[in-house]
Amino acid sequence: MSSIEQSVEKAFTTMASEPTKKVVDLQRDIQEQQAHQVLTTDHGVKVADTDNWRCTESKKNGPSLLEDQIGREKIHRFDHERIPERVVHARGTGAHGYFEVVDDRASKYTFAPVLTDSSRKTPVFVRFSTVQGSRGSADTVRDVRGFAVKFYTEEGNWDIVGNDIPVFFIQDAIKFPDFVHAVKPEPHNDVPQGQSAHNNFWDFAGLQPESAHMVMWVMSDRGVPRSFRMMQGFGVNTFTLLNAAGERHFVKFHFIPELGVHSLLWDEALKINGQDPDFHRKDLSEAIESGAYPTWKFAIQTIPQSEEHKFEFDILDATKVWPQELVPLEEIGKLVLNRVVDEFFPETEQVAFCTSHVVPGIGFSNDPLLQGRNFSYFDTQISRLGINWEELPINRPVCPVLSHNRDGKSRHRIVKSEVNYWPNRKNIGCPVSGEKGGYVEYAEKLEGIKQRARGPKFQEHFSQAQLFYNSLAAYEKAHLVSAIGFELSHCEDSVVYKSYIDVLNNIDFDLAKAVAIKVNGEVPTKPGRANDGKKSKGLSQLDFLPKNPTIVSRRIAILISDGFNAVEMEAVRAALTSAKAVCYLIGPRRNHIRPMAGQDLVFADHHFDSQRSTLFDAIYIPSGEEHVKTLAKNGRVVHWVREAFGHCKAIAAVGEGVDFLRDVVRLPGIDLFVPSRVQGSDEVVTSYGVVTTGKYSISSAVTDALNIAPDTRGFASNFAFQISQHRCYERELDGLTEQVAF
Repeated sequence: MSSIEQSVEKAFTTMASEPTKKVVDLQRDIQEQQAHQVLTTDHGVKVADTDNWRCTESKKNGPSLLEDQIGREKIHRFDHERIPERVVHARGTGAHGYFEVVDDRASKYTFAPVLTDSSRKTPVFVRFSTVQGSRGSADTVRDVRGFAVKFYTEEGNWDIVGNDIPVFFIQDAIKFPDFVHAVKPEPHNDVPQGQSAHNNFWDFAGLQPESAHMVMWVMSDRGVPRSFRMMQGFGVNTFTLLNAAGERHFVKFHFIPELGVHSLLWDEALKINGQDPDFHRKDLSEAIESGAYPTWKFAIQTIPQSEEHKFEFDILDATKVWPQELVPLEEIGKLVLNRVVDEFFPETEQVAFCTSHVVPGIGFSNDPLLQGRNFSYFDTQISRLGINWEELPINRPVCPVLSHNRDGKSRHRIVKSEVNYWPNRKNIGCPVSGEKGGYVEYAEKLEGIKQRARGPKFQEHFSQAQLFYNSLAAYEKAHLVSAIGFELSHCEDSVVYKSYIDVLNNIDFDLAKAVAIKVNGEVPTKPGRANDGKKSKGLSQLDFLPKNPTIVSRRIAILISDGFNAVEMEAVRAALTSAKAVCYLIGPRRNHIRPMAGQDLVFADHHFDSQRSTLFDAIYIPSGEEHVKTLAKNGRVVHWVREAFGHCKAIAAVGEGVDFLRDVVRLPGIDLFVPSRVQGSDEVVTSYGVVTTGKYSISSAVTDALNIAPDTRGFASNFAFQISQHRCYERELDGLTEQVAF
């Protein structure tokens, strides 16, 4: 990259990451620590000794003295550092960013400026999380992912407390304690952690068929996302929008990642749980700090209030989606994350979201799950953080705040006023009308009988589970069968794993048979419910491949050893990094690696034993005879490549690196470059995501201007396109991966 290009990129990055109003607001609570700064107690007294507790003088160690207030404070503060962790969504990470309106079409549905004013740049804080596990659980477990967004608008805070899946396990909030108790570790032994593969969850799911649709989503590839940056976000519940004319629409909220929706393979996810349990956390911060800011399109689905009852399903049922064929998506905004937190606990751990936090122009529906969430979320924040939790820096609004609420534990705000009630003689803290910005609820006419019941459309539980299954690609269906088979095989109670086959048989006959055979269930002889064959857009992950293929932020491992071709490697690396991929050199040691004669030493980022192929998106093996002979003697390296092949990842090799694939790794069914077969040894052969060629020189790089598209001629361009496709699942469908031990 030229100096001019570097200057332009730096200027763009600086401009894109300018602090939002919320980040500026947080500065008043940030303490910048510097070298040689003096240590003090919490009450400001300088500390002379922080290593020894005050004790009686003696030739031997004397008893410690309780009069040591410095020692007592240090221990007391440590003893009280922990707060109650979240009951669900305990494991998470977060980042700052902003939201912008890119299309004001929402103005016909709402007068909320956050959704209609394109001149605004609304600060946001986003927290991603898993659901089942504790704070110490791993990132890549099979689970729902929380996708919670706090918008610091000029009218107050608005929270979308969503997930990466658009539906939920239950219809009514009163079942939430039962669901959470069932999915959490079992009460008698507190096992398992971070997964639903146990008796109690599947017992509950089998007896609560309204969960069938959600179970299909979680058991699909959506349950093991490649990255927080590569998953969708959904508001889940049905909210409402109110426009200037007083007309109300029902609304669903969607976040669509620009990088596409991608997942890990299950074997890969299991291994990463042990190899790098913080994989998703690191991935998010690595992307932001490198300038590859995670970005999502923001879209809405709307239904006029007059059409609430025109659908076969109830639009207030949180176990149902609104099929895009019936209710199209309208893209209106963009969400960007461009700043990591300064300190995890005060920001990510103390951030608190409430579905009841809405702003004028946005309201609630009678969705029974939402109604309960509106009560529960506020209540749980009080339990976890105290009644004044909204005064914490990360939670406080950026707009003016004035209320007559007072006192309570950990009150921060000091209000200088003689009155703390309304009405008062000074007219302080007076309510305002809707015309002046006050929140006014929609005047909804209600009539009915008070009773414990659900509407008739809430009684149907299988049609959309079937719609989801039908819409999946062949490899996605295969993964779903394997996932349910894995989960049920961990259920020891035969009543549990056999009974769930009946639920599956109401979704798809072949699905039920395949799972029953895997888990020793009763194989059905006829469908429990006919499959109507209907499909819908936006349910398969393939529906979200970026229009322009990209390798931005993709992690590429370059395997090297002494004697490798550094000139070739640098040319390939330069091509890939020009498209904002991230390349890592992996060698026999984390030190200098000697390339071919006459070439400069290169420093390896990691050694073969410290990393695994699971932590990367692709592998490239340069040429070099001595280097390849060394790789061939290293079983760990051979496993690296076989494992990447088994996980359907892109693999590239040049020259002797191709011989390594053919003669040592022995990839089954792959067509590799053969020098004797062609004229000109720089021909590129691509087979099942494996890209090989005889040589790659400076002249090759000159003619191989990176073009990430199918059917390109250059080696680097071909490799980049295979990486952009995330995985070559044809390798799996055609039975090649099962022929390799990994």
